Amino acid sequence: MQTPRNSQRIFLLFKCLFVSLQSKRKRKVELLQDIKYPEDLRKLSVDQLPQLCQELREDIVKELSVNPGHLASSLGVVELTVALHYVYNTPDDRIVWDVGHQAYGHKILTGRRERFCTNRKLGGLKPFPSPEESEYDTFMCGHASNSISAALGMAIANKGKQRHVVAVIGDGAMSGGLAYEGLNNVSSSDTDILIILNDNNMSIDRAVGGMQEYLLSLSTNETYNALRFRTSRWLHKVGLMEDDRRRGLIRLANAVKSAISHQQNVFEGMDIRYFGPFHGHDVKELVRILRQLKGMKGPKMLHLHTQKGHGYAPAEKDVTVWHAPGKFDPETGKRLVSDDTNTPPRFQDVFGETLLELARKNDKIIGITPAMPTGCSMNIMMKEMPERTFDVGIAEGHAVTFAGGMAKEGLQPFCNIYSAFAQRAYDNIIHDVAILRLNVVLCLDRAGLVGEDGPTHHGAFDMAALRPIPHLTIASPMDEHELRRLMYTAQLPDKGPFVIRYPRGRGTLVDWRCELEEIPVGTGRRLRDGEDAAVITIGPIGNTAAVAIEEVANTGFQTSDNGHQTSNISIAHYDLRFLKPLDEELLHEIGRRFKKIITIEDGVRNGGMGSAVLEWMSDHGYQPTIRRMGLPDEFVEHGEVSQLHAIVGIDKESIKKAILNL
Repeated sequence: MQTPRNSQRIFLLFKCLFVSLQSKRKRKVELLQDIKYPEDLRKLSVDQLPQLCQELREDIVKELSVNPGHLASSLGVVELTVALHYVYNTPDDRIVWDVGHQAYGHKILTGRRERFCTNRKLGGLKPFPSPEESEYDTFMCGHASNSISAALGMAIANKGKQRHVVAVIGDGAMSGGLAYEGLNNVSSSDTDILIILNDNNMSIDRAVGGMQEYLLSLSTNETYNALRFRTSRWLHKVGLMEDDRRRGLIRLANAVKSAISHQQNVFEGMDIRYFGPFHGHDVKELVRILRQLKGMKGPKMLHLHTQKGHGYAPAEKDVTVWHAPGKFDPETGKRLVSDDTNTPPRFQDVFGETLLELARKNDKIIGITPAMPTGCSMNIMMKEMPERTFDVGIAEGHAVTFAGGMAKEGLQPFCNIYSAFAQRAYDNIIHDVAILRLNVVLCLDRAGLVGEDGPTHHGAFDMAALRPIPHLTIASPMDEHELRRLMYTAQLPDKGPFVIRYPRGRGTLVDWRCELEEIPVGTGRRLRDGEDAAVITIGPIGNTAAVAIEEVANTGFQTSDNGHQTSNISIAHYDLRFLKPLDEELLHEIGRRFKKIITIEDGVRNGGMGSAVLEWMSDHGYQPTIRRMGLPDEFVEHGEVSQLHAIVGIDKESIKKAILNL
């Protein structure tokens, strides 16, 4: 029988043992702090890589908890990132990332850890990989599905050199048509290229479509898979895997696999050797596989199953929210969300709520989005009317033509695409909607400068790009009430193709609900009368202009020829509202009354709203002095929207200065 003293001794013994183990754990040498570049990584043993992956994952979580960015996607490829830089001789070997928000671990391992706190900040690291920032970044990848095409181009350009090229595609990017155009070209070449399919069953929201279901069901017989690895290595070793024999051997292997697994593989059907699917979070196994594939000739596909948000429990549970969660407590996983009470709503939420409101009354309304139901708030309608909402995956061109087909048969589709992504559907807008005057409403979210995501995501070009297309109506609401009324107007009978552009972020009206009334197409409005000059705006930038005009009116004075100050400056303000068709009656009023005009838009100056006004005035015999304010003829970098507005000169102070100078 144990005495109390003996029990106490046993307890102290276990306590000392526990403290000792904890002390040893704390004394464990950190690996990440000594990794400046991949050449340092390659000095580690394979057995050390799991620890490095854990440290890298913790570093990403820690950094993004205070400097928000894309979290879950990068957590899901930590092991793959480490394995790639361990096996391949980067930067000489080329790794082409697809969907750049997967590449935070890549940035940290390639000389940018100390500067990672500046990621997505003005003047700091770019939001996505860019060759302008690092030689380890082989290509731009702000949008999806371009990695295979770019990697194939690199592989052909480097043919004959001892240089490996790897494309990493995933996070829903395989639903994009460009990926299959690239695969089709790869299949007809003998180029040495490895395509890694990072299959996490997600884009931002859950991935959709037949290809995703196919990837989920795709399996390779384990016995066959092991045999193929050994056979491929042996054939390569004895010199039987020469180029003239490779295709015949691949076709034979495909036939054998079909007999064993009773399943035809679409990639192997294109004469691309397929390996997988494999577990994507076993870094040592990934190293072994990549080493085996490294020496094989011809195009290859490595299929990996990964988990978005892997290794961080909150992100694993709700990957959509944790795609870009904002600031959070890394220990508890509690998101530090600001109180939205008594603040204006986001434009996207006004769109989502209004779309549902309209759909309840108009049973012809259909919602379509390319992989962004949460991002554009179409999930509001999707929750109540799943049979009338369609997430088509990362396929903007298809989304527009799909909407055109519906409209042709009498439905009223609202197709919501981010402005920058709609650029990928330009041909479809012209050929499959505009020519036939189909009743498709294109809602371009994130129009104008979007902030921290930078030049690949700014909605800078939509007005200038769409303005020349016949039959389009193009409008931009100044506030939430205008957005609701434009949406109502667009779904009325026979309005034809109707474009509504609005920005990322919040509007100006807390009480944003209003009666749904028709706005006559092609009508603007005078918001403020004046005598000395006219300011013409379109969209929410008009709110900034209104404040600037008010302040100038209250504090500014004209200076006469003799240098004396006279009266307050009197500025008229017009909200053009429609870029196409223009309100000609309003423009005649402005042309007759004013010799000085300022146009302001949150889009490129070249070809935009200011150009439209300038052209109209010239065509109708008016000769005012016109100062056009908008985005310059260059790509605007990343930063907070307010910072970028000041840099490009469309913030309040710049507008005030322009008025006074004019």
